[in-house]
Amino acid sequence: MENIQNLPIDIQTSKLLDWLVDRRHCNLKWQSAVKIIREKINAAIQDMPENEEIKQLLSGSYIHYFHCLRIVEILKGTEVSSKNIFGRYSSQRMKDWQEIVSLYEADNVYLAEIASLLSRNVSYEGPALRKQLAKAQQLQQELSRREVECQSSAADLKERYYAACKQYGITGENVPRELQALMKDLPAVLEEVGKDAAKLEELIQFYTAFTNFVCEWSEPVLPMLTFAQKRGNATFYEWRTGKEPTVVERPVVEEAPSDTVTEDTIDWGDFGSGMESQGVNIETVKDGVDWGISLEPEQDSDVGGIDWGDSEAAPIEIEIVDAGTDCPEGVARGEDALTILENAQSRSQFIDELMELEVFLTQRISEMGEEGDVVAMSQFQLAPSVIQGQTCGHIQEMLSEVHNLLERLTSLRMQHLFMIQASPRYVERVSEVLRQKLKQADILLLKGTKMVQKRQEALEEQARLEPRVDLLAGCTWELQKLIEADISKRYHNRPVSLMGVNI
Repeated sequence: MENIQNLPIDIQTSKLLDWLVDRRHCNLKWQSAVKIIREKINAAIQDMPENEEIKQLLSGSYIHYFHCLRIVEILKGTEVSSKNIFGRYSSQRMKDWQEIVSLYEADNVYLAEIASLLSRNVSYEGPALRKQLAKAQQLQQELSRREVECQSSAADLKERYYAACKQYGITGENVPRELQALMKDLPAVLEEVGKDAAKLEELIQFYTAFTNFVCEWSEPVLPMLTFAQKRGNATFYEWRTGKEPTVVERPVVEEAPSDTVTEDTIDWGDFGSGMESQGVNIETVKDGVDWGISLEPEQDSDVGGIDWGDSEAAPIEIEIVDAGTDCPEGVARGEDALTILENAQSRSQFIDELMELEVFLTQRISEMGEEGDVVAMSQFQLAPSVIQGQTCGHIQEMLSEVHNLLERLTSLRMQHLFMIQASPRYVERVSEVLRQKLKQADILLLKGTKMVQKRQEALEEQARLEPRVDLLAGCTWELQKLIEADISKRYHNRPVSLMGVNI
């Protein structure tokens, strides 16, 4: 018997209520009794004495049997004046709570109720609160990650913005104005390129002599470079005509007019005068409305009459005038007023001829590097002195000059400047593209700020849930101890352990 007395009773919390019903400790219809008891508790708490401990008990989430026992003990002190000589209380408050305790103890209803509370806390309330708490913590981590992503993406967009501005040669504070200001430097840059083209005289002579010797080429080579070497960055008119203009009228770039049509720009016409001019008489009657319109023409039909085309008309002569013939001689106007490096057509030819020289010099350096070619040496014995006198190092210097000119004309900054010169709307497009990058960066920063606000809300939610979890854990632990002690008394104080109680 002693060994059996010391054996613990292990009960799974999820099956505790079934265990109590199966062993006839509780009635199967205990819920009906609990419903009646809850109604009496709700009625009894409406009339309670002023007591701090009672207030704390009633402020709990759920009042069960052991709370009622404590309330009765407190009322024994507050209602002592209503106690009669037989030890009974005449106070209605005491009678109500003693009745509630008696109903709880009938068929051990209280044990079934607190067992149900314990199972609900362990199976539903606890997991639900833990899930909400874990969700709030996970949301904080996700929002922190997204905040960092927004900040890094915004910084990347701003970096790309300033990198693009650096390519254009501007600071990015006022993109349209800075792009327009770049055009002031373009003529000076092109003038310097035109002056440096004068250094190509020896190279042009070398290439001309080489083509004449090897290919027996009789036509002029590198006409644009030859012209630039002699005349510099002259006007396109001088290149086209061979004469220096007396007057240069550079084209004026005008802003595109707005497409918005207002009422002031619409010509509604003078209906009355127009109809009268066509011989239509509109009569106005004072006494009544007369909508009659007389379509009879006036007497003088030659003035406002309609010509139906019966008479023979004089033939119309159309004179076709060639473009540019209306411009006086010696006047450079429009495209002719631009320099050869400003004009897109001549600039393209200038760059093409530079690239032609680049390829020639590169090939020539490669050929001169091959030593021991007897055939090549014998072939150039009859070549002019300008060809025989060239060394590999000197040709490399000429190639460097060509590379320098090409780089100055084809750099990304110069390409943008030429685009701005060709189309003023290019400034608007570039400004809009750069503005979009900054706008996206600002949007990402705003999203990052919203992420901070949501993360703060999740942190507040976590702070609100943690005390509830702690309170639920404390209540669950208290219920566990009460149930274990009650069942232990029923089995001669054998140790009882409720398994699976975890909040």
